[in-house]
Amino acid sequence: MINDILRPKEKKVEYVELIYDLIFVYIVGRNNLLLHNFENGFISSAAFLSYIMTTLAVIQIWNFTTYYINIYGKHGIRDHIFLFINMFLLYFVAEGTRTDWQEFHTQYHIAWALILINIGVQYLIELRIYRDVEQNRKQIIRMSIILFLEAAIVLGDIPFFQTTGMTWFSLFAILFGMTAVLLVGQRNSKYFVDFNHLSERAMLYVVFTFGEMIIVIASYFDGAFSIRSTYFALMAFLIVVGLFLSYGIFYDLIIDREKQTNGLGYMLLHVFIIFALNNITNGLEFMRAEEISLLPKVLFLSGSFLLYFVFLFALGNRHAKARCRKYVRLCLQAVLIGIVFAGLILLLREQMMINIALTVVFVFAMFAMLYWYGRKIETADNCNL
Repeated sequence: MINDILRPKEKKVEYVELIYDLIFVYIVGRNNLLLHNFENGFISSAAFLSYIMTTLAVIQIWNFTTYYINIYGKHGIRDHIFLFINMFLLYFVAEGTRTDWQEFHTQYHIAWALILINIGVQYLIELRIYRDVEQNRKQIIRMSIILFLEAAIVLGDIPFFQTTGMTWFSLFAILFGMTAVLLVGQRNSKYFVDFNHLSERAMLYVVFTFGEMIIVIASYFDGAFSIRSTYFALMAFLIVVGLFLSYGIFYDLIIDREKQTNGLGYMLLHVFIIFALNNITNGLEFMRAEEISLLPKVLFLSGSFLLYFVFLFALGNRHAKARCRKYVRLCLQAVLIGIVFAGLILLLREQMMINIALTVVFVFAMFAMLYWYGRKIETADNCNL
């Protein structure tokens, strides 16, 4: 019986999980609004720090929820009720994500803490079932403690902010959650994590993030038909297509979704992939904003592209179907192409028609390299595995 409990059961992504994800699509839009607070020709430092913290906090909430559902979720009435409670609380988080966030600080942090407590309580409920299974029992207790401690730190930020006007406890809570899970939270959980389900959930979150990007590039189709406007609209569309296809190659050809792993590294890399995609979305929007200085917005956008591909290539380091000896050479080639791309973008930043064309070439060069590598892994042909 214990072996049956420990053996991971194949999970399917349920429609309730997709509904839950939609609230995060809304929050992503709210987070992006924080970057529309300009100072001296670019985003104010305070707004950008708030953007980083709120984005990481929301992605972390999604990660905690996804891990619980993956390991213990049964898609029953209880799971749905807890999920919908968190959806309701996330509206308060979204409402507090704004440029005048100081007025909503208490509301934001109470909702954030209650979400963490909600997930922690769900873990504790599972102790009834797994009290005789040592590995599960220890993992449940570890995760519950992490969630409750992080909730306490989040609540501690309320009096700290009211006293000092600073919100460092929020950042500490995020870092504590990441570090604690990395060190102890997922110990031995590879024995009962369904990585196929976990990777599919991460893929769907990425798809929703691309959805926000598709909405943003609609501004490139300004309705006034001209060769120039059509050219920029086409280039922006091709950039999104190339980025999406690059991720699709990893998901379809490279990643081993049957691998026995706790998935922690995979999900942590996705935090930065999603963060980079959010930055690209904003960067594409900034390129059409005349109030933003050219140099900082070019640096912001090109840096976001590089960040995206750095962490995308990192996925293949430990989660590929096979370890191809040519992967190191491929990564070095990608680094060289990235350096050339960044240099040319900065050098030709005044020539926007050339600039955006170079970006398309760079994105599809990365896609071509990944596609080649994916085919090599799939066929194990001339790969020296």
